[in-house]
Amino acid sequence: MAVKIRLSRYGAKKKPFYRIVVADGQYPRDGRFLENVGTYNPMVEPNEVTLKKERIEYWIGQGAKPTDTVNSLLKKEGL
Repeated sequence: MAVKIRLSRYGAKKKPFYRIVVADGQYPRDGRFLENVGTYNPMVEPNEVTLKKERIEYWIGQGAKPTDTVNSLLKKEGL
């Protein structure tokens, strides 16, 4: 089971809103996930990011790999 920290898309057409979730790599993008650890809203200026830092650190400690996009968001937030 390869666990990943990735974005799951929500919102209306042309108005995306993302949840940052911890999911098995085999699950679909918007499908089942293990835990919701934050949100990302690219439609406001500046982009709005909320994170549960202690849970993200826990999952990374357990071996979860963030995707490239999530990794860049984490770096911007100082994780």
